[in-house]
Amino acid sequence: MHTAGLRALLHSVRYEVLPAKATEDKVLAHVPRDVVVTVTASPVKGLEPTLDLAARLASHGYRVVPHVPARLLRDDLHLKDVTGRLREAGVDDIFLPAGDADPPAGVYDGALPVLRRLSELGGPFAHVGVTGYPESHPLLHDDVTVQAMWDKREHATYLVSNLCFDPRVLGEWITRIRRRGVALPLYVGVAGPVQRAKLLAMATKIGVGESTRFLTKHASWFARFAAPGGYAPERLLIRTERALTAPSARVAGLHLFTFNQIAETERWRRALLDRLGR
Repeated sequence: MHTAGLRALLHSVRYEVLPAKATEDKVLAHVPRDVVVTVTASPVKGLEPTLDLAARLASHGYRVVPHVPARLLRDDLHLKDVTGRLREAGVDDIFLPAGDADPPAGVYDGALPVLRRLSELGGPFAHVGVTGYPESHPLLHDDVTVQAMWDKREHATYLVSNLCFDPRVLGEWITRIRRRGVALPLYVGVAGPVQRAKLLAMATKIGVGESTRFLTKHASWFARFAAPGGYAPERLLIRTERALTAPSARVAGLHLFTFNQIAETERWRRALLDRLGR
């Protein structure tokens, strides 16, 4: 095992959090200022909780990356307003997925039109992330998702992969997108040390319609967490180490899905760094 490569990835992490009532306090209590914090957005709650929490965390000195799903933007005026608010708060990095809102809140049904519009506005954000799908998207063919990454490459600055629990699938996907010429730096999406019971409790708190969508879309996640021995993120990292640390993979770091188990995620990261010799 090439521990130096894994150590580097564990030092270059992003913690994805949900904009719940206690999130700000949890981040302040447990997350070092050198860890990037990304804030999700929900079709049920809309963008406001995300924008509010992003601004508050930025004021505390964190580098914050709000999620701005295209399908939650009403129109060009709304996009300009969101952009202005985030820039005023000192945010220079956003994550721009298509989003799950169905139907869309407005004129944008995917990320690419928003990316193009931001470019037309002069590129107000220094960093813009887009989604990659190691495991098949429930609605789109794999070739379509790879083509979408290619189409977005001129406007985005990095990729964030969705969750994948299969080391072979993840490694093959990284090789495939690089062979297709998608060269954007990649943050690999990894579930933190989440417990199934806590994940289920979190899912039921995010709104009836949204939690139903979450549970339906991610049923396989629960099977993984309930498997004998449970889920351990370090097992995935160690088994995928070669693919993640190869120079050709261009993996910039890890995007850790905390599911708001923020203290547990940071304790796990520090313990693993200690085991790897820092």
